[in-house]
Amino acid sequence: MFPSSILAAMGIIVLVIIFLIAFLYVVPLGLWISARASGVKVGIGSLFGMRLRRINPSKIILPMIKTTKAGLDVNMNELEAHFLAGGSVDRVIDALIAAQGARIPLEFEQSCAIDLAGRNVLEAVRMSVNPKVIETPVVAAIAKDGIELRAKARVTVRANISRLVGGAGEETIIARVGEGIVTTVGSSPTHKEVLENPDLISRTVLAKGLDAGTAFEILSIDIADVDVGRNVGAQLQMDQAEADRRIAQAKAEERRAMAVAQEQEMIATVQEMRAKVVEAEAEVPRAMAAALREGKLGVMDYYQMQNILSDTRMRDSIAQTGTSSKADPTEDGKKK
Repeated sequence: MFPSSILAAMGIIVLVIIFLIAFLYVVPLGLWISARASGVKVGIGSLFGMRLRRINPSKIILPMIKTTKAGLDVNMNELEAHFLAGGSVDRVIDALIAAQGARIPLEFEQSCAIDLAGRNVLEAVRMSVNPKVIETPVVAAIAKDGIELRAKARVTVRANISRLVGGAGEETIIARVGEGIVTTVGSSPTHKEVLENPDLISRTVLAKGLDAGTAFEILSIDIADVDVGRNVGAQLQMDQAEADRRIAQAKAEERRAMAVAQEQEMIATVQEMRAKVVEAEAEVPRAMAAALREGKLGVMDYYQMQNILSDTRMRDSIAQTGTSSKADPTEDGKKK
């Protein structure tokens, strides 16, 4: 059994160790020493206050050391405010240092606004120094002669720091360049003119000022490739001719159907007239019988009428025979 005094001393030592561990966790002493050695004026209370505000002190002190070494005038409270707003303090400070080295005018408030807007401010500064090349997808356009051209362009852009907040992105640049390609090719009389002078597209697109309202400044537009596609004009003419043929065929079918209907109607009319004639001829014997009974027609008159009818049929037969013999003189010559 240990004496009570030794147990008390051991308890005090354990409490001191626990207190030191808790103190070093709450107050990063090593970070404070690094900050003081780098010339950053920060107190132990400030580091403890950052812990209370749920701020990792290293997220503020390390960027503050970089600003001090770079000679930037940045307040620690501003860094804390930007961190609490959800921004990346380290990226903002790196962008300020890069802009200072490249002699690009960039303020701390502007850098924070760009970062909070969701844009990578450090990448924007790098793009201002080293322009970026944006390659557009293949854009299909049709010249006035009906030939399709498929062009692909490379757009060299540089970030415009002053328009990063509220400016349009790369998608707008690609869409506007595609629109310029379609306009240029579509206004060309022939596709050969575009193939001979592909820089015509570049000049036309650059003259339109497509970088207005965007976060970039277009430096150059180079046509990477131009290929000849389909003959759309000929295909449209073929389609139109096929459509005209079908329309004409439908109209002809309609006229044929109307002609057939009229012919059927005429046949029906003739048959109806024949039926009426037959019906009328059937009434003739009845009328003659009635006339004989009533004494309106004599027997001699009836025989005379029959002789006249026989004579008429004979004359018609003779006339038909003579007509047929005149109509075929070749056969008569062969017989002779």
